[in-house]
Amino acid sequence: MAEEKDIVAGAPGLPSRGSAGTKGITASKEKDFSEWYTQVCTEQGAKLVDIRYNVQGFVVHRPWAFRILRKIYELYEKEVEADGHEPYLFPTVIPEENLLKEKEHAGFSPDVFWVTMAGDEKLEAPLALRPTGETQIYPIYALWIRSYNDLPLKGYQSRITVFRNEKTTRPFLRGREFMFFETHDVFRTHEDAMAQISRDLGMMKRVAWDRLALPFIFFQRPQFDKFKGADNTYAADTLMPDGKRNQMSSTHDLGQRFANAYGLKYDDEDGTEKQPHQTCFGPGIYRHMAALIGIHGDDTGLILPSAVCPLHAVIVPITFSKKPEDAKAVEEFCKKAEKEAAKEFAVKFDSSATTPGFKFNQWEMLGVPVRLEIGPREAKEGKVTIALRAPKEKRTVAFADLNKEIRDSLEKLDSELKARAEKYFANNTKDAKTLKELKDIIEKHRGFVRVPFCSTGMDGEKCADILKTETLGAVVCGTGFENPEKPKKGDKCVVCGKDARHIVYTAKTY
Repeated sequence: MAEEKDIVAGAPGLPSRGSAGTKGITASKEKDFSEWYTQVCTEQGAKLVDIRYNVQGFVVHRPWAFRILRKIYELYEKEVEADGHEPYLFPTVIPEENLLKEKEHAGFSPDVFWVTMAGDEKLEAPLALRPTGETQIYPIYALWIRSYNDLPLKGYQSRITVFRNEKTTRPFLRGREFMFFETHDVFRTHEDAMAQISRDLGMMKRVAWDRLALPFIFFQRPQFDKFKGADNTYAADTLMPDGKRNQMSSTHDLGQRFANAYGLKYDDEDGTEKQPHQTCFGPGIYRHMAALIGIHGDDTGLILPSAVCPLHAVIVPITFSKKPEDAKAVEEFCKKAEKEAAKEFAVKFDSSATTPGFKFNQWEMLGVPVRLEIGPREAKEGKVTIALRAPKEKRTVAFADLNKEIRDSLEKLDSELKARAEKYFANNTKDAKTLKELKDIIEKHRGFVRVPFCSTGMDGEKCADILKTETLGAVVCGTGFENPEKPKKGDKCVVCGKDARHIVYTAKTY
């Protein structure tokens, strides 16, 4: 995909009202996913971002996108609070000494943005713009935790941004400032920590799959690709239509590394001082957005599940009649329908001075699930024509049944998106026994390739690097977390030829 600097957008404004230069999507999702994705995100399509902000790699999130992103946040906020997490907000800046305390985590430093001046004065020590929350949160946790009665401590930060000096950027996939969500938990035992990781997986299933129809596999990352400072990293990976891996979340078993670095201790029941165990969970709000666009969208634009669409239904008046009384009757009936539907749903009466065809295209581009069409006949007969974004179908219903029919339509759309996603994700994994087979498959196959592999420990990093080079970009994603496959007797690592100890999934990645 092109970097942001290579993308050209048109005039600002969301949604457009027929402004000059509005082209609509011209690229095919199937034939040229990269260009299609660019067009959907920018002015030519749904106007989700404006990339013309004059600091490279930073984008403006436009209203429609921001409303969707807020709804994704809301879903996860509800989940983590039901799981016992409390919200908080920490400062954006982190003292340099905090960032460097955990030696492995200090590897973030090359990607950090630094604040070195305050007005005309140089700071005594530079401050990092938050790349992630561990180094700002855990020194405070060390002050809050004194006794086993203080545990578990479960908190989260939401609706924040983090900063990383990414070399390649792409809206909702990689950015130098991007939207972030993170939980940070402290437990007495490692067993408690692992139980939380399983609950994190449950939250991903309930939000990403149940509500958003985004399929994924939950992996245990290899040690050479884990979060810096963690004992182990687990991640939910989906696939974009070009076959590249999109990591939608990560959850980390931090062990006692950060507790040791930042002085987290507690007095246990027996009076002894102990170090706790920690986890953190980060559902990628940005990456969820990218998956919604890429997996559900079509050549007409976005298709959004009801859980996150800013509007459930839009009302479009059909007024081709030249009789003023027909236009007035249609307008009054549209307002009546809007008032009725608003009792249960987010609905808008589009009374703008554009043609019905333009409105149809516009709201389909934005992924609104239900369109309500009202013309002179509907107004006279007390009926409404309902059109679904997916599956494409229309029906005329009695006004008295309007809200029930909208409800049924939303359920049908959500079921349709799940069915499409299951079909899309089915058979997405192939198997290879040799590096040559892997190279041949990865060139044509849009998905995961399972291969026997020598080691997911640090001693396997050299083979992973060779694999990436030979396949022009495929990486070792990891092993299945819930049902890890075991190599068969005689299986050899596809790279070095040693006895395979694991079956790993590989894919090209963002």
